[in-house]
Amino acid sequence: MARLDGKVAIVTGGSRGIGAATARRLAADGARVVVNYAQSATAAEVVVREIEAAGGEAIAVQADVSDRAEVGRLVEAAVEQYGGLDILATMPAF
Repeated sequence: MARLDGKVAIVTGGSRGIGAATARRLAADGARVVVNYAQSATAAEVVVREIEAAGGEAIAVQADVSDRAEVGRLVEAAVEQYGGLDILATMPAF
C-alpha cells in the first residue's frame, strides 16, 4: 500500500514545472490529485494523462487562486470528485 492511499490532494500550479512534478509524485504515492491550472488546459491534461497512465487518479481544474470564489470552486471540485480534501500543495507564482 502506498503512503497516501485514500488521500486527496490539490496542487496549485500543477500543470508545469515543480507543480507538475509534485502532482506526479503525490499520485505515485497513492493520492488522488486535482491538478489546478490558471491558463493552460492542455498542459494540465498532459499531467492528468501521465498520472493516469501510471495507474493513478487525477482531474484538471481551472481556477485563479488569487480569487477567493475560484478557490472555493476548486475545493468543491475536489470534494465532489473524490469526497474530500487532505492535502493542499501550493506552488509559488514566479
